[in-house]
Order: sequence, then C-alpha cells, then structure tokens
Amino acid sequence: MTYPLTQTRLDEAVLAQFTGSENWYRHGLVRSVRFTDGAKYVADAAQAYWLIDDIAFAQTERVVKAEEFQVWKLTVHPDASAGLSCEDGNGREVWRKSLTFTTFPPQGIELWFACGVIYLPSEH
Repeated sequence: MTYPLTQTRLDEAVLAQFTGSENWYRHGLVRSVRFTDGAKYVADAAQAYWLIDDIAFAQTERVVKAEEFQVWKLTVHPDASAGLSCEDGNGREVWRKSLTFTTFPPQGIELWFACGVIYLPSEH
C-alpha cells in the first residue's frame, strides 16, 4: 500500500544547489549538534525535523559517537516503512533504526555528519 503523502519528492535540482552553507542551525535539544542550510531544506521540504532529531539523539550512543565521520541513510520502502542507518564512511553499518511509518519522500536521503554538523554530501 502506498500512502498519498509519500508521493512528493525532494527536488533534486534544489538539493544539487547546496554546495556549502551560509548558516548553521543549532539543534534545540542536543546543543552540540548543528545542521546546514541543505539539511534544513530537507527537514523543511519533507517535514522531517524528526530525521535531524534522530541523528542528533544518536550521537549519545557510544558506537555512533566513536565515528568521526558518519554517513546517514534513510531508505523508504513501498509500504511507507523505512530504515535509518549510520555507516562509518567505509560502508560498515554501526547503527540502525526501523521506522514503521514515514511520510518522507520515496527517494530517501543521505546525510553526512562530521565535526558536530549534519549536512548534505554536496555541502562537503
């Protein structure tokens, strides 16, 4: 079953325009975590501040915090469930979370985390 809210897509042309960030936004609860204009666009456009929260909250996990560079992948399945994983940058998964339902666009997203900042790969 596909849910109507998952039919919207993040605009790839807009995502590609993020090649740096003029602003850094501080996470409201995990004050040591910041995110860029590109990550904010994703959160705004997909109504997914929960994704920023999940990445920020996961930084308290020892196995996640141990990785200086992190690749975060959100994979959305046809039934509107999803998986969020953190890799070490070399393809080794260090953390995973299953989501029973999401309205995130079906293409999913990849975000990177390093030096306390969540950002799009194009912003590196």
